[in-house]
Amino acid sequence: MTLVSASDEDAIARATAALDAGELVVFRGDLRYLVAADALGDDAVERLFLAKGRGADRALTVLLGGYEDLHHVAYGGPEARALAEAHWPGPTSLLLRARPWLPDAVTAAQPHVAVSVPAAPFARALASHFGPIAVASARRAGGPEPLDVAAARDALGADVSLFLDGGPAPGGEAKVIRGGGLATE
Repeated sequence: MTLVSASDEDAIARATAALDAGELVVFRGDLRYLVAADALGDDAVERLFLAKGRGADRALTVLLGGYEDLHHVAYGGPEARALAEAHWPGPTSLLLRARPWLPDAVTAAQPHVAVSVPAAPFARALASHFGPIAVASARRAGGPEPLDVAAARDALGADVSLFLDGGPAPGGEAKVIRGGGLATE
C-alpha cells in the first residue's frame, strides 16, 4: 500500500500503471474518496467488490474523462448529450444503456450503467488518461463515508495498492438522472 499526493508530478502515471495491472486505486472524487478499478476488467472489478465487502448486486458508477468517452461503456444520443452538457463535469451520473462488453459486475447484470464526468481535477485527469474507471465509495460496506485519505486507508488498507491524497472532500449527495440513451442508438 503506497500513499502519494495527487498533486505529485507522477501521480497520474502511477495510478494508470496500477489500474493497468488490475490493482485498486483510491483518490478524491467530487464528494468523497473513491476506490477505483478498470471498468473493463472483470478481475479488477471483482477485486473492488471483495475489498469493500459488498455484494455484486449493487452497480458501480463509471467515471469518464468527457462525453466523447461515453461510447466505450454506454449508448448516448441527443438527449444524453444535452443532459451531459447541463450536468457535467460534476457529481451527477446519467443512467444510460450499457454497451454489451461492459462486465456484468459493473452493472449488477442490469442493462444500464451510471456514468459521470467528475469535476475533481485528479479524478477527471485520471479518467481522461486511463479510460473508463469503475468506482464506489472508498469504505467497507456500511461504514462511514471517507472524506479524507486517512479514512479511506483505515477502511480499505491492504486491499488497495495506491492511495492518492487529494485533500479533504466536502461530502454530500450525488445525483443520478435516468438519461436519454436507455434505448440503443
